[in-house]
Amino acid sequence: MGRAVQMFTNFGDQRDAAFLRPCSSLREVRAVRKPMIEVQRTKESRMYLELSADELLTTTRAVRKRLDLNRPVDRSLLIECTDIAFQSPTGSNAQGWHFLFVEDPEKKRQLADLYGQGFDPYVNGPPREYAPGDIRAERAEFVRGSAKHLREVFHEVPVLLVPLMLGRPEGVDAFGQASMWGSIIPAVWSFMLAARERGLGSAWTTLHLPFEKEAAEVLGVDYNEWTQVGLFPVAHTIGTDFKKAPRLDTAELVSFDTFGSK
Repeated sequence: MGRAVQMFTNFGDQRDAAFLRPCSSLREVRAVRKPMIEVQRTKESRMYLELSADELLTTTRAVRKRLDLNRPVDRSLLIECTDIAFQSPTGSNAQGWHFLFVEDPEKKRQLADLYGQGFDPYVNGPPREYAPGDIRAERAEFVRGSAKHLREVFHEVPVLLVPLMLGRPEGVDAFGQASMWGSIIPAVWSFMLAARERGLGSAWTTLHLPFEKEAAEVLGVDYNEWTQVGLFPVAHTIGTDFKKAPRLDTAELVSFDTFGSK
């Protein structure tokens, strides 16, 4: 069994086995010896896209409209991606992370409702303004439509991922916050890259976080001990032909030695 499997324990009885709770501390995490969720890995049945490193990094997109809502995601596939994610760098090798996968339909509905409470006023607010010809303006309606689609189907996505990091960022200075976020964000991005290679897609969303306490109650997470990083839909993608996205000119966004110098 991979190390990622040991980061999970069952919550409640077997009827609620799909709901996973975080261990209460790193000491408890390290004390877990026998995982309660048995995962059989059958690589022969996996689909690997065999992308180059550059292809993987430049075609891992935020996927919303092309999530397959009808195809289940096998737990062993989630664990395989998490094993890779947990090879990411982490400050002082603390490994204060936990990935909470949500499969239970009612819990997904409650999380989607909290997301909607953050999303609706945000999407209905004044749009950002860009200069004529700015590529961000050209893509704005597409991004808006894609986001609205996810809002409508969030509860139907096969699996939702809530990454957690140990500790709270409130009142922490820039050094402490950078250390905290820098110890979890690489792992989450690595999960998304590993998922892309295996025909899965996701999108990084944070609009449920104004209601993080309510989400913690839904998930049985100790809000005072763990910080939620986001809410990620996870599903097989409809097709795998994702491409590079249009971006601003790199030369305009890079300086050497002094900010703004070329």
